Amino acid sequence: MKILVVEDEYYLSSSICNFLTKENYVCDLAVSYAEAEERAALYLYDCVLLDVTLPGGSGLNLINRIKDHKPTTGVIIISAKNSIDDKIKGLDLGADDYLTKPFHLAELNSRIKSVFRRLNLEGKLEIKTGNLVINPDHFEVKVAGNILNTTKKEFQLLLFLIQNKDRVLTRESIAEHLWGEEADLTDSFDFIYSHIKNLRKKIIENGGADCIHSVYGIGYKYSEA
Repeated sequence: MKILVVEDEYYLSSSICNFLTKENYVCDLAVSYAEAEERAALYLYDCVLLDVTLPGGSGLNLINRIKDHKPTTGVIIISAKNSIDDKIKGLDLGADDYLTKPFHLAELNSRIKSVFRRLNLEGKLEIKTGNLVINPDHFEVKVAGNILNTTKKEFQLLLFLIQNKDRVLTRESIAEHLWGEEADLTDSFDFIYSHIKNLRKKIIENGGADCIHSVYGIGYKYSEA
């Protein structure tokens, strides 16, 4: 899952990013209104953690732009203001949850998972397609009832492909979603081919169908057809 943390308090933003990275999320950080606006326009995120008070503007003004860019992006407002007016305004603008500082990082993680399930899985705990079952909360994949031994990146890749079932994903979009800012530093996407090859092999060897298809010159898609 790819997360954008919009927070200008250094200690808090570092703590959030470090915690979520250990929980197998890909995190980008924005410390101002302008930086958050730019990232939200350029990249696709599964969830945005959005502070209200930012250098250069109010985080509330970014909610519509985030949702217009990708409607299934979850927006969780994190604010030191325990103001009912701010909470109502944020939720009315399209935010999916509101968390008042200070908060426990474990609670934040639970809120992220809950919002993701509600917006992407219709509230369900698992994604089922063919004989393949994915549990995003536990980073677990089963094929024909057998647990698939995947790496962190293989799991994230499979989840991203299935979330965009029957859509062609470019190699650039896959790299950006799985590696964040680091993807901008590479001049080759051969490593994606290696991950795709290993993932397909594991699925087929465990009795799954070969549903990951190469689209010549563009990228890949997950399709049961």
